[in-house]
Amino acid sequence: MSTAMTTSPVPAFNPALVLRDQQPGPWGAAVPISYDPRDVLLYAVGIGCQDLRYVYEGHPGFAVFPTFGIRWGSMGLTLDHDAVPFAPGPLLIDAERTIEQLAPLPLAGTVMVRSRLLAVHPRGKGAAFSEYETEVHTQDGLLCLRMVTGFLQRGLVQLGDIAPFVGCGVSRSQRTQLPERAPDLTLHAPIAANQAQLYRLSGDYNPLHVDPVAAQHGGFEAPILHGLCTYGLCAQLLLGALCDGDPQRFGTLRARFSAPVLPGDVLHVVAWHDGPGRVLFEARVGDRAVVSHASFDYR
Repeated sequence: MSTAMTTSPVPAFNPALVLRDQQPGPWGAAVPISYDPRDVLLYAVGIGCQDLRYVYEGHPGFAVFPTFGIRWGSMGLTLDHDAVPFAPGPLLIDAERTIEQLAPLPLAGTVMVRSRLLAVHPRGKGAAFSEYETEVHTQDGLLCLRMVTGFLQRGLVQLGDIAPFVGCGVSRSQRTQLPERAPDLTLHAPIAANQAQLYRLSGDYNPLHVDPVAAQHGGFEAPILHGLCTYGLCAQLLLGALCDGDPQRFGTLRARFSAPVLPGDVLHVVAWHDGPGRVLFEARVGDRAVVSHASFDYR
């Protein structure tokens, strides 16, 4: 007697299970996250920062770089995988990020982080775009950060194997139109050959950024820089140029990752004033846009 081999079907997306009436899903229970000055310093070095306020704990103005908490996006989330199936690291990439600083993070201690699902929509052929909202509070209830995280799931087992599905939820994604004139600011940052290896020590251990085999499984010829590292590089360039690096003046940074960045590249940020305390910007490597539909609001 012979038995036919069967394979398990790929799980399907069904975000309406969570996003009822197009409204955000429920907040997950807040989770505690602890950090110390060493974590603060390591993050600043990981994004190539050289401002002593962020890389020297003995500086009189020592501060947490405002985008330090970006790595907590979607933490504290309880996600129904019947609604949004799990995707392995090489097939899951950062697509969009927004961080709003409402109060500076303390130099060390424990914060409470909670998240909820905002929206899930098909994106292109065999991919899905999911968005999450996150809040970071101090233990005494002060709201420090509000974030939106957008992930592009490009498959569940292999690239492009996500079946068509009906999207649900109200997306926070935004498009911006850059002015048709020369930029008001042009900034540059060389990216070290080991930048991804440094940045991953802040806790983003996706093998896509260090292992050539994992990178190839994800459709890249070589390990790429973390999108959040590129995000931090943009943040420090803009904060330095527009706010003299003052962490108190950081407002909101919104960015879409439009193409990969490689260690060893040179990042060019071009920005246009869009009213008081706001610029629109784009980051490029050569003639290729790597961050688009981006803005920075500052005080």
